[in-house]
Amino acid sequence: MTETRTYNEQEPIRVFLLDDHEVVRRGLADLLDAEPDIRVVGDADTAEHALARGPALRPHVAVLDVRLPDGDGISVCRELRDRMPELACLMLTSFDDEEALLDAILAGASGYVLKQIKGSDLVSAVRTVASGQSMLDPATTARLMRSLRADADRAQPSPPAELAGLSPRERHILTLIGDGLTNREIGKRLYLSEKTVKNHISRLLAKLGVQRRVQAAVLASHLDPQDCGPHGSSHAGNHSPR
Repeated sequence: MTETRTYNEQEPIRVFLLDDHEVVRRGLADLLDAEPDIRVVGDADTAEHALARGPALRPHVAVLDVRLPDGDGISVCRELRDRMPELACLMLTSFDDEEALLDAILAGASGYVLKQIKGSDLVSAVRTVASGQSMLDPATTARLMRSLRADADRAQPSPPAELAGLSPRERHILTLIGDGLTNREIGKRLYLSEKTVKNHISRLLAKLGVQRRVQAAVLASHLDPQDCGPHGSSHAGNHSPR
């Protein structure tokens, strides 16, 4: 998403909304539809509905609530961007959470804003991510990751025992999660289908005793790169795409 894209009244920014509160969705829709270069093309109140409706509407930007009754907007961001790599996701939340911010970054989000944001600032944020720009400062991202890893190291200075039980393939996948790759990108790297990657990651998180992808990414810093082989090549071809 390095190219800067432009939109106008004839070719507006197509926006998809996900929030479990109808009042919030209506408010966002009214706010954004009032702009001549923005059009809300659809909305959803659950993660399931968002994944079912979103891709068919071909949005340029998805504004996603982080907390949902049947999941979270960060997982929706990851799933939608796996299907639509050019989609810009703007995460919307009612509180400031450093781990959630890193989760969003690892999911490929282009921005992360609080619900307390002014209406004019939210409109500007939608335009910013639609143009192909990121609202996430790389220096801030690196600082947050270093902070989380430092906290993890202080709490557990030696490599977690759970890492010892991982297979070479799982160690390689954990390394790629730590590098911020999406499921689709991991699949391409390892010649695996996305479904297979999802299954591997589900088992991996369960083995590590964590629920969030960013927690696994922090644990990845304890891995010895040599344990995974040179670029993981010694294991990448062991499985067929199916």
